[in-house]
Amino acid sequence: MDAEAVRERAGELPREPGVYLFEGGDTVLYVGKAVDLCDRVRSYATPRSERVRRMVEAADGIDFAVTDTETQALLLEANLIKRHRPRYNVRLKDDKSYPLVQLTDHEFPRIEVTRDPDDGAMAFGPYTEKGRVETVVKALRSVYGVRGCSDHKYSGRDRPCLDHEMGLCTAPCTDEIDAASYGEDVESVVRFLEGETGALAEPLRREMEAAAESQAFERAAALRDRLDAVESFHEGGGEAVADRTEATVDVLGVATEGGSATVARLHSEDGKLVDRERHRVEREADQREASEVASGERQRPASGEDERRESSKSASGDGGAASGEADQREASEVASGETDVPAVLAAFVPQFYADRPLPDALLLPEPHGDEELARWLESEGVDVRVPGAGREAKLVELALKNARRRGGQADGAAALARRLGLDRPERIEGFDVSHAGGKAVVGSDVAFVDGAPEKRDYRRKKLTERNDDYANMRELVAWRARRSVEGRDDRPVPDLLCIDGGEGQLGAARDALAETGWDVPVVALAKDEELVVTADGVHDWDDDDPALHLLQRVRDEAHRFAVQYHGTVRDEVSTPLDEVPGVGPELRKRLLRRFGSVDGVRAATREELVDVEGVGDDTAAAIDRAL
Repeated sequence: MDAEAVRERAGELPREPGVYLFEGGDTVLYVGKAVDLCDRVRSYATPRSERVRRMVEAADGIDFAVTDTETQALLLEANLIKRHRPRYNVRLKDDKSYPLVQLTDHEFPRIEVTRDPDDGAMAFGPYTEKGRVETVVKALRSVYGVRGCSDHKYSGRDRPCLDHEMGLCTAPCTDEIDAASYGEDVESVVRFLEGETGALAEPLRREMEAAAESQAFERAAALRDRLDAVESFHEGGGEAVADRTEATVDVLGVATEGGSATVARLHSEDGKLVDRERHRVEREADQREASEVASGERQRPASGEDERRESSKSASGDGGAASGEADQREASEVASGETDVPAVLAAFVPQFYADRPLPDALLLPEPHGDEELARWLESEGVDVRVPGAGREAKLVELALKNARRRGGQADGAAALARRLGLDRPERIEGFDVSHAGGKAVVGSDVAFVDGAPEKRDYRRKKLTERNDDYANMRELVAWRARRSVEGRDDRPVPDLLCIDGGEGQLGAARDALAETGWDVPVVALAKDEELVVTADGVHDWDDDDPALHLLQRVRDEAHRFAVQYHGTVRDEVSTPLDEVPGVGPELRKRLLRRFGSVDGVRAATREELVDVEGVGDDTAAAIDRAL
């Protein structure tokens, strides 16, 4: 769509709250919410970034839905994003960092751990520990034989695969089990995932006891460990949710520093974690609140609360004075910049929920200490708890980790977004290549999420042996891009790629993206002068720029990971040192680590060689003769 088409369509939309959907053919490209649909959509006639411009150009239509309130628009937006998974809603990609378990919508459903469930699939979770989830899924397959293979592997078989031989699948692909029996097994799996632990624990316990009786002790021990994981799955180590008897639960965590704080909120509905967000509480806002409190202008967000408070004061006789003293005390605390956790909670809760629905339960790290707030929450039917142990305490701990994740640091991702004209890059992947004169060529692919390393998403790859940095980078980026485009990489699509190198490496990476059709922004960072290279040119950012600092962290980690892997691969490669008398595998490793390569060893003086542990005069002379 061009600017005129966007303006024309915007003129047809109502001036009411709701959601809008940019569509390209049968695909939803972007979902957004608006207080005024007409004004919000009209703003896309002049895109605010290159990514938005590409999205608008790819769209051929705009659909919409009207809601009664902005809050309803927010909830509808979230549901539509989950349903359609639009490619341009990049800010929500990190919400898939928790794994789910899905049973696909097939005649013979497939079970698998995923972060991106299929349309029509039954999804359970999210869960906090992927390793435990995988253990439980394997246990479910071993007991009930539900298939875990891809559709490609499943179709057209004339004999069962290895999973059937290992007891992990009942092989519906070759009619080893009928549909009715398979369906019963799937129902048992569903019962377990919905909370009936015994559906899996009891069969495992019987199998463990049978193995012990037959003196198969190693198998019994393995089954015992699997049983432990299963029995604790719904007790706090597995599902990242709160009590299923409460429809909505919010969990708050607070991280404080100086005169400001960060509040992280986890929100669950019907026992499933559906949202995570962080909010900054700045001292400037506290000063305004202090002024309001001191002047008696502060308002609570609940209708009728003022009347209840006034009647309470009248009944008590001295309630007004007590309330005034409390307000003055709170004003003093806020004005002085105090950001202790109870004060932050007491200020945050009424402000945040002023125009949002209250949850059924609110889990806090500490008591908020505000009696008026407590009365208001109680009158609204909110159960406030400060858990000390168990599953709820683990949820509070998770919220605290979210709050602390970026505490006290400049927001490099936001600065980077402003610098590059992008949406905030929540996920950045860094790439580097390491080799020794074209030998032992390897590449690294590291991931940063919200400014912090996500080491479980690190990948490394051996590359074609050649002394060509540009070709090596092109091969590395093309490998990552192709796996993502073909759906063979279970990691989320990054919001930005950071290449270790200059204009040549950036050009090679851009060639790889164009070749594979992977539409991801990319920049490069050259080491010597720390220049940022983009498609628009070379930029020299200030040394204290948080955007530069973030790129440097990603670049340096990619470099470290590549060099580490190169050292491992290099030590495995045959070199001329292998033929030198007196040089064994360990001494060869020490020489290569000291001098970097065989050429480095060749250029070393006799004195430098002797300085290496294990090298004497005779061995140094032998190395000289051989090289």
